[in-house]
Amino acid sequence: MSKRWFSPAKLNLFLHITGQRKDGFHELQTVFQFLDYCDELTFDIHDDGLISLTQSLPDVDDKDNLIIKAAKKLQQRLPTKNKLGAIIGINKKLPMGGGLGGGSSNAATTLVALNELWNLNLTTNELMSIGLELGADVPVFIYGKACYAEGVGEICSEVEPEESIYLILVPNCHVNTGEIFSNPTLTRNSKTIRIRAPLTWEVLGGLNNDCEAVVTKSYPEVNQALIWLNQYGLARMTGTGACVFLVCKSQQEASNIVNQKPNGIPEGMKAFIAKGLNLSPLYGKRDSN
Repeated sequence: MSKRWFSPAKLNLFLHITGQRKDGFHELQTVFQFLDYCDELTFDIHDDGLISLTQSLPDVDDKDNLIIKAAKKLQQRLPTKNKLGAIIGINKKLPMGGGLGGGSSNAATTLVALNELWNLNLTTNELMSIGLELGADVPVFIYGKACYAEGVGEICSEVEPEESIYLILVPNCHVNTGEIFSNPTLTRNSKTIRIRAPLTWEVLGGLNNDCEAVVTKSYPEVNQALIWLNQYGLARMTGTGACVFLVCKSQQEASNIVNQKPNGIPEGMKAFIAKGLNLSPLYGKRDSN
């Protein structure tokens, strides 16, 4: 019987880039918060040692899929005589290249799930260390709590921002994260700041996403999305984009913005409404198929 696990989206409520290391990675400061908007992964465990997906993702070779990479990295921790494998299914809701952390979240869910299902009993810190080898955002999803993150994103301190209602706009483009971080005009010298409670949007909204200026110049769809959302409040881009978000007072307010006529969301874009969560759905209740 397969086990179902959630793989949630995240928002960067701000993103400052404070430096660049010799290995090319960027030092940053950010606040991550999860959303109740998730992919769902299922795991069927078997003993032939094979790792496979029930279906491939569009335009992603299986060998490049972070789910497969995560499973194989964890498989290396099994005793040599142990030939456990897994068939992994995914119900994909999170947009790819959207700055919501879909691939990183999938990798984290895979590590957490297989650690339990294969009875490896690795600690959260051990899993976060493995996750960092797969991507800078993976440890945050394993950590599983809203956090203030530093370093390349792996140094996490628990925080409790308001669990707001967000309207998220999804432009019809995929932003290449590597392209943004290699752009020579990217701000890399933001001053380090101290985060102080309470983390209201009045506080966080005064902080920037340093990637936003670069992305809006290269991706007009993202610029259009921000201009449209800024009609209704202070909009921000998450991560390296493409998705942008607006804090709303209620689900009804968000719905009214999306459904208003004749000035509904820009053509070619999608929108969804989600609640911010300070505890990841990854660690919530699960069921079986």
